[in-house]
Amino acid sequence: MCTAINVTDDAWSQAFLGPKFGGLGLHSLSHHAAAAFIVSLSFSGLGSADNIHLQQAVAVFNTQVSLSNTISVNSVQDSPIPQKVLSGMIQAQHFHILLESSSPANRARLLSVAAPHASSWLSVVPSRGLGLHLELNEYQMAIRDLAHTRPADIPIAGWDRGKPAVLDLTITSPLCSAILSESCHQAGAATLAAEARKLHSNGPKCQELGWSCILLAVETYGDWGKEAHDTFSRLASYLAIHQSSPKLAVVAEIYDRLNIALVRCIARAILARELPPS
Repeated sequence: MCTAINVTDDAWSQAFLGPKFGGLGLHSLSHHAAAAFIVSLSFSGLGSADNIHLQQAVAVFNTQVSLSNTISVNSVQDSPIPQKVLSGMIQAQHFHILLESSSPANRARLLSVAAPHASSWLSVVPSRGLGLHLELNEYQMAIRDLAHTRPADIPIAGWDRGKPAVLDLTITSPLCSAILSESCHQAGAATLAAEARKLHSNGPKCQELGWSCILLAVETYGDWGKEAHDTFSRLASYLAIHQSSPKLAVVAEIYDRLNIALVRCIARAILARELPPS
C-alpha cells in the first residue's frame, strides 16, 4: 500500500507498535508469539506448571516487558491474561526502548504521535461523502510524517555543485508576543528570528546528512526572509533560461504564486475558526 515510502529501521520498529503508541499496528509474529502461546495454553486449561513449553514461553515473554509486568507460570494458570493485555505490555516496553534510544527531536515526535487520540485517523473508516478520506499521496505523506522526523520539507538534488539541498519552509507572524517588541520597529524581524530558530533545530541534522539547508521563512502578511529572496532569485535564473523568459517576469510569477497560496491557506484557516451563524 505504501511501497513508495522508504523507511528506516527505527521507522519499522515504530510501525510494529499499535496506534496507541504511535505505530501502525503491524504486529510482528516474533514479538507476540510467546504471548499468544501463553494465552492459548492458559485459557484452554492445558498449561500445567511442569509444562516445559509454557515455562519457556513465560521466560521469553518476561524478557520483552518491564520488570513490573513480568509474570509466572502459576499466575497465568490461576488467572489467565487476555492476549490484548500481554501484547500491550510488550508494546509498552518496546515504545519505552524506542523512546530512550531516540534523539530529542525523535522523542518529541514519538511522544506527540502517542498522545491520546493523536493517531485516531488511522482507524477511521474512509468515506469520501463525509469527508473522511485521504488521497493516496496524502496517505503516503501522512504515514511518512508519522514515522520520520523531517529536518526539512522539500529535497532538491544537485543544488550546489552536486550537493543536495532541502528547502525548510516556516510561516511566522510578526504579531507573536515573543517577537512583537522587535517587529514593531524592524521589518522582517519575525523572519530573521524564524530562520535562526530553524537553523538551530534542523541545521545539525542536515549537516549530518550532507544536505544544504535552505531556510524559507515568510511572515503571515507575505514578507519573505533574506534567504528565501536569494533562493527565489536563483530559481528564477534557472527557470528564465529554461523558459526563455525575462528573469524579472519569472521572479514576479514565483512571488505571485507563493503569496496567493499563502493567503489562501491563511484565509481558510481563519474561516475554519469562525463559528457558523446561529
